[in-house]
Parts: sequence; structure tokens; C-alpha cells
Amino acid sequence: MGILTWILFGLIAGAIAKMIMPGTQGGGWLITIILGILGAFVGGAIGVYVLHWGDVTSFWNPKSWILAIGGALIILWIYGMATKKS
Repeated sequence: MGILTWILFGLIAGAIAKMIMPGTQGGGWLITIILGILGAFVGGAIGVYVLHWGDVTSFWNPKSWILAIGGALIILWIYGMATKKS
């Protein structure tokens, strides 16, 4: 159930991260959703291996939301820096 939860969180977290960090990352909403899913995986990994909070498991757990959105923001920022035109 963990992977499916990460994907669900990623869909929502990607949209929330885009609202928090608007910009010219490019790619539109599809890329944002994919980056959000990847960010939820990253947030889950940070929660398990760095913070020892556990992973993104419960839809109603605030820690899960913090991890998923935080991971999505990190990935969105990295993607923005990688695709930034000088």
C-alpha cells in the first residue's frame, strides 16, 4: 500500500508545491504531477532514513503531508534549477 499512497500523495503534493512555488519550471501540469510523485517518494525516504518519522502511509497523517509536499518542493526546485535558462 505504501507505493500507491506515495503516488496519491504525489499527485496532490505536486499541485500544492506548484501553488507554493510558482515559476517558470516549464513542462506544465503533467510534469508537475510527475515531479510531485517523485517528490513524495523523496519525502518518504527523508522521513524514513533522515528524520525517522516513518514514511508516507496515512492520508490523514500531517507528517505524511509535510513529507510529501516538502519532497515535491525539493524536486520542483531542483528541476527548476536544472532547466533554468541563463
